[in-house]
Amino acid sequence: MCGRFTLASPDESLAELLDLDAPPALKPRYNIAPTQPVAVLRPPPEGAPRAIELLRWGLVPSWSKDETIGNRMINARSETVADKPAFRSAFRRRRCLVLADGFYEWQRREGGKQPYHIRLADGGPFAFAGLWEHWQSPDGSDLETCTILTTTPNSLLAEVHNRMPVIVDRDDYALWLDSQVEDAKRLHPLLQPYPADRMVAVPVTRHVNSPRNDDRACLEPMPDTT
Repeated sequence: MCGRFTLASPDESLAELLDLDAPPALKPRYNIAPTQPVAVLRPPPEGAPRAIELLRWGLVPSWSKDETIGNRMINARSETVADKPAFRSAFRRRRCLVLADGFYEWQRREGGKQPYHIRLADGGPFAFAGLWEHWQSPDGSDLETCTILTTTPNSLLAEVHNRMPVIVDRDDYALWLDSQVEDAKRLHPLLQPYPADRMVAVPVTRHVNSPRNDDRACLEPMPDTT
């Protein structure tokens, strides 16, 4: 699964990655957790420029009676996303890119779990495959939420966890965002494990374990005890 991630890259790097007309103004985040706002890119209205938006992490299906269901919908398995009632409509028509520059996973070890920060080898930002939904509460207020797709791990991640988030290749952004494409056979090839040789996994201190900690110390490498 993907339960925490980071986005602290310069705004100019995000603008270049997404072909934005102007850099966004995002606060650096070092420990993004479920139910918090996350930066996403959705297809803009016709004639409008691309722009980053903030959606709540944890998808609430439009038919849900209670928004708390989103607490359990932070991830969607890519193998079943086209068929699951909670995700299938969004998979066809409401896809988005969730921006990140790293994510955390915890490896089970004797003495406790060891957190790792996983990122691209070049340190640059990237985008997870995401889905979004619009939900209206009984009192008429609106809520927009999203989820991150996961897949089987590559050889690097397999040493840490049995799932990993889907990282969309930059060349596939346009196809993933195209709401006119509803054929799962065209979309599923995009949902593969990202190449292990283009990523690194760095053991970090347990400062990241608490979602209350959202600072650079979350990225502090674990001291080498060898």
